[in-house]
Amino acid sequence: MEFDKIGAVVTGAGSGLGEATARHLAALGARVGIFDFNLPAGQRIAEDIGGLACKVDVSDESEVGAAFDAFTDWLGEAPRILVNCAGIGTAARVVNRDGELSITSFRRTLEVNLTGSFITLSHAARLMQKLAPLGPDGERGVVINTSSVAYQDGQIGQTAYAASKGAIAAMTLPAAREFARSGIRVMAIAPGLFETAMVDGLPEGAQESIAATIPFPPRFGDPKDYALLVEQIIRNPMLNGTVIRLDGAVRLQPK
Repeated sequence: MEFDKIGAVVTGAGSGLGEATARHLAALGARVGIFDFNLPAGQRIAEDIGGLACKVDVSDESEVGAAFDAFTDWLGEAPRILVNCAGIGTAARVVNRDGELSITSFRRTLEVNLTGSFITLSHAARLMQKLAPLGPDGERGVVINTSSVAYQDGQIGQTAYAASKGAIAAMTLPAAREFARSGIRVMAIAPGLFETAMVDGLPEGAQESIAATIPFPPRFGDPKDYALLVEQIIRNPMLNGTVIRLDGAVRLQPK
């Protein structure tokens, strides 16, 4: 699939992996919709890349549906690309030291990370099914969800987060099989240790110590690395129904 003037929606595009992806796709020629809970951040990026910013809580189906309608009206066609980067990174033990449970946090994590990805996938796929097929393979669209290496290497305190990201990984193949007849591919990326606002807040020595655990390259992932893989998935029609770890060969050890 080529990028010139086709529609692409990126959730969580107000910062981090989503921002890098939105900017990269726009530079390739795509018309990009920035779906983010933080509207001012989304508007700032939309102004830079000539895109459309929509305030969206991905766990709210009505907001997601309205945003896809707004994007389709703006572009004149439904998006052919959806990249789900919206998510929250909660940290809580199942039972903390005071004997308190984290059930509320668990539910919210799944609502945003997992249900939010399912809602946006559902709306995007329904719209993509109505598009004209492109190219020799008759492709209509591509959906890329964001999992995490935590689904395989989860740490203490990541039970909710790992569960949400593991479920995202697990739904990749059945979704790809369901939408194969419509020419829609479904993939997932499982990033490792990436530069984030949380990492930026750590002392330099701590950052260097963590980065040294990554075999090669021995550094945190750059959000641009994630955006580059998004491009490669979109371009390669044989990438479908699988999860790609993007982690520099790191394997998180229990602490």
